[in-house]
Amino acid sequence: MTALNELRLLPWSGPEGKPCYLSTDDPDGCMSRLADNIEAVQLGTAAELVERACEALDDQGTDPEDTRRLAKELTGALRDVLCVATSRGHLLAANELHRF
Repeated sequence: MTALNELRLLPWSGPEGKPCYLSTDDPDGCMSRLADNIEAVQLGTAAELVERACEALDDQGTDPEDTRRLAKELTGALRDVLCVATSRGHLLAANELHRF
């Protein structure tokens, strides 16, 4: 059985919001590529939201409801980015262990 630190945390949740993991020896396999693509989209979305947030914060006339909506979107994007960072951190740690 594969150790938990060798599993890849996937950028989506399973039933009941539980994390999904991938166990594979092929980093270029179909599921790995799908996860890579979804992570790239999530990171791109987060970057766009940060840009929008900076603009909204600079605009004194931003509607409070728009600010609230943006804050909710930023919270979701931050959650996704944390998942990506956690997943990649685990992959880096697992790769370091296999080098020695």
